[in-house]
Amino acid sequence: MTNDVRNIADALDLISEHWQPRRLSSVNDYDMKVVKLLGEFVWHTHPDTDELFMVRSGHLIIQLRDRDVHLGPDDIFVVPAGVEHCPRAVEEVSALLFEPKGTVNTGDVGGDRTVALQEL
Repeated sequence: MTNDVRNIADALDLISEHWQPRRLSSVNDYDMKVVKLLGEFVWHTHPDTDELFMVRSGHLIIQLRDRDVHLGPDDIFVVPAGVEHCPRAVEEVSALLFEPKGTVNTGDVGGDRTVALQEL
């Protein structure tokens, strides 16, 4: 990682694909990822780590088995380790994710939605 200044809005402007997170920066053992979301993802868990979502624009619904969590611009929510969840965006959402390095986007389920983390 570089020690250059990074701009979140500029980074999001470079992303055209949905559900394809890009590493914006790293701090210690965590990655800060930018991502655009549209539609429904897959139900999954991250057994060993929490996952923080921060919405920059749009409205994100994080479906949990017992409730839905609604996030708007500048809202954050932490999905605790081991909690099954499924993000859903009716319209395009721009968001940041904070996760330990090496966290797989589809958690414990894998499948065709699993992608390798890309750099900006």
